[in-house]
Amino acid sequence: MTVRALSLFIPLVLFFAIPPADAQWWKVQANGIDTNLRGVSAAYTPDAKGVPVPVVWASGSNGVILKSLDEGKTWQRLRVKDGDALDFRGIVAFNASTAYLMSSGEGEKSRIYKTTDGGETWKLEYSDTRKEFFLDSIACLSEQECLALGDPMEGKFLLLKTSDGEHWNPLPAGNMPPALGGEGAFAASNTCLALEGKKEIFFATGGPAARVFHSPDGGLTWTVTRTPLLQGNPSSGIFSIAVDSDNRVFVLGGDYKEADSSEHVAATSADGGKTWQLAMKQPRGFRSAVAYVDKGRWVAVGPTGEDLTSDNGIHWKHSDSLNLNAVVILDIWTGWAVGAHGTIARFVVNHNR
Repeated sequence: MTVRALSLFIPLVLFFAIPPADAQWWKVQANGIDTNLRGVSAAYTPDAKGVPVPVVWASGSNGVILKSLDEGKTWQRLRVKDGDALDFRGIVAFNASTAYLMSSGEGEKSRIYKTTDGGETWKLEYSDTRKEFFLDSIACLSEQECLALGDPMEGKFLLLKTSDGEHWNPLPAGNMPPALGGEGAFAASNTCLALEGKKEIFFATGGPAARVFHSPDGGLTWTVTRTPLLQGNPSSGIFSIAVDSDNRVFVLGGDYKEADSSEHVAATSADGGKTWQLAMKQPRGFRSAVAYVDKGRWVAVGPTGEDLTSDNGIHWKHSDSLNLNAVVILDIWTGWAVGAHGTIARFVVNHNR
């Protein structure tokens, strides 16, 4: 069905935070709104003169959906009708008009919406009333082709796919390795699912094991490998996975209940996920999301701060101390991260460190 969204500009920038002395990479643009933001997406879109400008979308608890057309200076509040109680943990945007939105929760609280008019209206494209249904992440290859990851149902992780941007169906799970008892995926930053090229699918898990599932052929066949990240209880495992064009796979996480612990938080694979190596210098605590910047440089964010690596995840260096959940980087100059209390931070390039 199609539901109307209330669209109006509201003053979300309640104050500008002054970062501590060691905060060199992130600048807070807004905070103070009653939401825990866990979804963020950005894309370039033409302005009135045809010049590409970044548009940023963010989403979180209490039904909050935000959009900025001026690089985060002001934010537009969007609403899904009767959606104020939903927890929108994933958003994927393509421009100022088109975006997918995913909520997480048991049964019908997990939903996939889509807008093609900038958030004026939202179409509910998929949901399920079964209690076991719980969506964790959404990722797209194009405006028409997307995948959504859900926790195990009948012993196998659920993957939903759309090839036309409207209709979603489960991928066959017959060749997927079974989930372990208590194993799940973390809906913490919309980054436990990663797509590479047109066919490769990666997703990451936690709980009794921190594992990476990989399909090279769009879900026809699967392998699974155990990583050395912290694991063994419901609050530990992999929270974020990313893949680069050189077949390197990055996983970050830890134990969100032990957020200050840097034990087994980050690892990389140089062979597409077959073997894994822990980072020689770990991030300073649990991290919920990782994103590529450029030339071996990546950023990681979490509740106790942010870190940066310039050698493809071998060594991580602490940079900031903001409470952030999710991150998106458009290019070396442009990126955003979001977190608790409606915090939105802009990536600031610093060439001196």
